[in-house]
Amino acid sequence: MKVQRFEDLEVWKEARGLVSMVYEAAKENGALQKDFRFRDQINAAAVSVMSNIAEGFCRRTNKEFVQFLFIAKGSCAEVQSLLYAALDQHYLTQEKFDALYQKTDLIARQLSRLITYLRTQ
Repeated sequence: MKVQRFEDLEVWKEARGLVSMVYEAAKENGALQKDFRFRDQINAAAVSVMSNIAEGFCRRTNKEFVQFLFIAKGSCAEVQSLLYAALDQHYLTQEKFDALYQKTDLIARQLSRLITYLRTQ
């Protein structure tokens, strides 16, 4: 299948799923929901992953796309770091932390593979 829109990218679909998971985690925990600054920061970092994939795709050059994919990858790391803070503050269970961390790790690996592919084109 030819990728014609950013919505066709598997990594963007995974990033969209991450956003849903992060927002859901905030809804499930009253303390996290009330920590507005932290909640907004982790939500924004998750949204940044999918947004940078989309924005880079629409630039239509591999060089610019790769630049935005690196930003998305950095946002994955930001989410991962914030997940540790959420775990330490008891905003997340270990199980929820693990699921979210694994999702960000999957996305980061997909981004790395896409970056490698685009650099060879």
